[in-house]
Amino acid sequence: MHDASHAAWLLTAALLASVLGMAWLALAMPAHGQQVWGAPVSPERARVLRGLGSVALAVSLALCLASDHASMAALVWIMSLAAAAFLVAMTLAWHPRWLARLAPWAGRADTRATR
Repeated sequence: MHDASHAAWLLTAALLASVLGMAWLALAMPAHGQQVWGAPVSPERARVLRGLGSVALAVSLALCLASDHASMAALVWIMSLAAAAFLVAMTLAWHPRWLARLAPWAGRADTRATR
C-alpha cells in the first residue's frame, strides 16, 4: 500500500482524468458541440474527441487501481465517473463555453471546406 498522501494524489489525478474524459466525450456529441461552439464538431474531430475521452477514462481507472486494491478501486472509479458526469452536465447547463478550453482546436471551422 501507498502512504495516504500518495494515494490522495493518485485519486485526485483519477478524478481529473474522469472529468476530462467525460468532457471530451460530451464535446464529441453534435448537440453539445453546438452548445459550446455554435456548430457541431466535424466527424473527424468528434472521432478524436471520443478517442481522447476513452483514453482519459482508462487512465482514470489505472490511477484508481494504482491507489488501492481492485474492489475498492472499481468502486471509487465508478463514483468518480458519476461525479465527473454530473460536473460536466452542470457545466453544459450553466456555462457551456467553459468546456471549449478543453479542446480549443475542435471548434475551429475547417477553412478548406468553406472554399
